[in-house]
Amino acid sequence: MSRYCLTVDLKDDPSLIQQYEDYHKKVWPEILQSLTDSGIISMEIYRLKTRMFMIIETADDFSFEKKSAMDLANPKVQEWEKLMGQFQQSLPWENPDDPWKWKLMEKVFDFVSSEK
Repeated sequence: MSRYCLTVDLKDDPSLIQQYEDYHKKVWPEILQSLTDSGIISMEIYRLKTRMFMIIETADDFSFEKKSAMDLANPKVQEWEKLMGQFQQSLPWENPDDPWKWKLMEKVFDFVSSEK
């Protein structure tokens, strides 16, 4: 199993942020199925103001390239991504024309206690 962390910003508009969160309280079943089909085992999304943080755990054979190809071939995923795109904005240092706004983060620290 692998773990990945990604980040994106939301547009700084309380109404849009609320809509985004409302959509994530009832994610379309087709989207949940596409996550499973791509090898994602679990996903969590957190928010601090406009900054979003996603943690995904995946099967060993997961790849972002495979997921991207599957997403491009799935009209429902494309509809969801277009819908979510109206709430998201690129990180300040990223290309605003990049359609995939979530960016992979680099791990800078890891601690595991030896005590249980």
